[in-house]
Amino acid sequence: MARPRVRLVVTADDFGYCPRRDEGIVEAFLAGAVTSVSLLVNGAAAERAAELARRHRIPTGLHANLSEGRPVGPARHGASSLLGPEGFFLGKMGFREAVAAGEVVLPQVRGELEAQLSRFRELLGRDPTHVDGHQHVHVLPGVCQVFAEALQACGVRFTRLPMERGVGGCAWLEAPARAFACAVEQDARAAMGPFARHGLRSVPPTAYPCPLRPAAVPLMPRHLQVDRCLRGPEHLRPAHVRSPRVRGTG
Repeated sequence: MARPRVRLVVTADDFGYCPRRDEGIVEAFLAGAVTSVSLLVNGAAAERAAELARRHRIPTGLHANLSEGRPVGPARHGASSLLGPEGFFLGKMGFREAVAAGEVVLPQVRGELEAQLSRFRELLGRDPTHVDGHQHVHVLPGVCQVFAEALQACGVRFTRLPMERGVGGCAWLEAPARAFACAVEQDARAAMGPFARHGLRSVPPTAYPCPLRPAAVPLMPRHLQVDRCLRGPEHLRPAHVRSPRVRGTG
């Protein structure tokens, strides 16, 4: 009996964060190392990234962001449980703490997610191939239900379940990072029910001896600082990504 074909999907997150990073992602796609991307529609380079995705026909999903940068939805115009006093999202751990404390108003989450979906359609001219969450916010308790409902309403069928079994035993991973990864896996398991009830599918959970992604490599500065995005962090731009095939325009 012939074995079933298995398709490996490698998705590059944070597309649209800054031009330098986007060049590397596109270079990886053109080399066959990446098969799809997830776009940050509130990233400083979102418009240029969308143009690159169209030009190179890159399968593109939405990297829904509720933790860093500024919102694109109604929260821009007034007080919101999603934002700090300076108008930025609450940060990776700040958002989680606010959710755990019951301080996040879930209808505001729905409003921001719908606004990001709408912005994605403006940029790409179509619906996303998938929706996942920046820093895995989409699997948080309560938030996962809002995501499931919104994605079902707009016809999105695929999301991500960030489960890396065995991560708790990775002694080389620093304790805070290990604790975070274990918490994310626990939330992802709890989110399976709401996702399944709303027709969302994901890649089946897989066991790894340790996470495939290197730990303690902070690629996303807090708040997506505009000055860093426009300047482009040189330390994140290895020489081999400076391909003229990628730069093209912009």
